Amino acid sequence: MISINYRDGRPIYEQVKEGICRLITSGAIKENEKLPSVRELASSLAINPNTIQRAYKELEAEGYIYSAAGKGSFAAPASETTNMKKNELLSALDKTLAELFELGITEAELIDHIKEVKK
Repeated sequence: MISINYRDGRPIYEQVKEGICRLITSGAIKENEKLPSVRELASSLAINPNTIQRAYKELEAEGYIYSAAGKGSFAAPASETTNMKKNELLSALDKTLAELFELGITEAELIDHIKEVKK
């Protein structure tokens, strides 16, 4: 489920967006499954419906969800969301790797670290 941390420095809509994205990419929300309506989710989280609407709008623009007029919002097919998430994470990894190389890490150290993480 989605939880809101009011001490988090990020805006609430970003927390909602991240929570829904996590549920979709983890498979907790299946592809083509209907998401709660804006009003339902706003009510359950005790936040303004405009906040949910903004999160849904951004998720749709990023391809994680789609809307059907008069029917609501639905999770996009898993293959699309999985590929988007992989690309997003690989992009973040590229930036991290560039910084690590600037700090002098060797390729061998990275490979050892990857092997440790993979265990």
